[in-house]
Amino acid sequence: MIHPYTPGQVDCAPEEVGYEASRIEVLHAHFQKLMDENKIQSASYCVSRYGKTFMHGAIGPRSFRKNGEPLLPTTIHRVASITKAVVTVAIAKLVEDGRLRFDDPVGSFLPPFNVAPFNTIDVYSLLTHTSGLYPDCASMVPYHKSYWNLISDYFQGYDAANGEPDWITASLGLGMNKQVGEEWQYCSYGFCLLGEIIHKVTGYTAAQYIEEQITEPLGMQDTRFELTPQQAKRSIIRNERREEQLNNLIEGRLPEPSSFEKLWDTVPPTGGGLHSTPSDLIRFANMLLGMGKLGDCRMLGRKTVEKITTRTLHGIPDYCWGSTNPDRSYGIGLDMRTGPGYLYSPSTYLHEGAGACSMVIDPTEQLAAVWFVPFTDDEWHGDALYNVTNIIWSGLN
Repeated sequence: MIHPYTPGQVDCAPEEVGYEASRIEVLHAHFQKLMDENKIQSASYCVSRYGKTFMHGAIGPRSFRKNGEPLLPTTIHRVASITKAVVTVAIAKLVEDGRLRFDDPVGSFLPPFNVAPFNTIDVYSLLTHTSGLYPDCASMVPYHKSYWNLISDYFQGYDAANGEPDWITASLGLGMNKQVGEEWQYCSYGFCLLGEIIHKVTGYTAAQYIEEQITEPLGMQDTRFELTPQQAKRSIIRNERREEQLNNLIEGRLPEPSSFEKLWDTVPPTGGGLHSTPSDLIRFANMLLGMGKLGDCRMLGRKTVEKITTRTLHGIPDYCWGSTNPDRSYGIGLDMRTGPGYLYSPSTYLHEGAGACSMVIDPTEQLAAVWFVPFTDDEWHGDALYNVTNIIWSGLN
């Protein structure tokens, strides 16, 4: 089946930046195949080289119902864990401003961590997923009760007469399952803690700080934690529940949040709460390729970008989600996954988002790519992520 394709705005032709244009059709054919196999609902992408966008488009339907309007290059998606890359830049800005250091103990900002064994955890170990806190993949263990479960239980029984809500202390009842630095364990909970550190240091919520200090200055107009009604009209519709939420937002029929929901709002959405578009995220990627600058906007200094985009873990094993990697390659807050399966340069850094999306940045080739491939099920499809990376990188002349 041929699914509808909509081109997006570009700055130049592929040939102008040393790219073989015929590879774009290969990419389209791959997306078509994934849709025909019912692995993904649709796909959108934006790719740039030397800061110039030369590939930009969308294929397939906007709605899971597969009828009506097509997905557009400007359709807004939830970026899931790519949020963590933006949070990393927020923390790095505070490091530059002398507000904190990467090696500061978390307990310097969050008092519940000022007790063993949590007092050994620092900001760096949260950013590199080496804190020893239980990872996301622990949910696969039978009878495991996550940090989120403990927070939910606490909020269910919360009594305002007992003081301000303290979700951090409640969640730490789970403890730690490794020593700091012992193992790479992907931990979204740790990035919520980083969001709370941003709040404590700046006096703003992490969402406010990120939008006012990062996304707005970079001109990322569609990158927000909470969508406006107008943005909801351009958002992808993944399922019936999301369809209802978007329609309520568009029509101004949002119900008053329950006390339970208000309590959850005190937990920073910095583990994966941002929404964005491919072209917005390309601006973020090109800021990093520009060593902290995008046009006239200086976001970070060159040495800071060098620090977070240089491999920092060596000899640290990764056993998450069935992996048996004895030496996980990672920067500060940014993945640097290497191996025989990838065509990109060894200097490349990246981040994925569940459900799924990907942002890959290759400083050697000055190539950046972002794509959204919303999965139609709860499975993980590597051919929608890793295979796409190889198709895109194969076009370099």
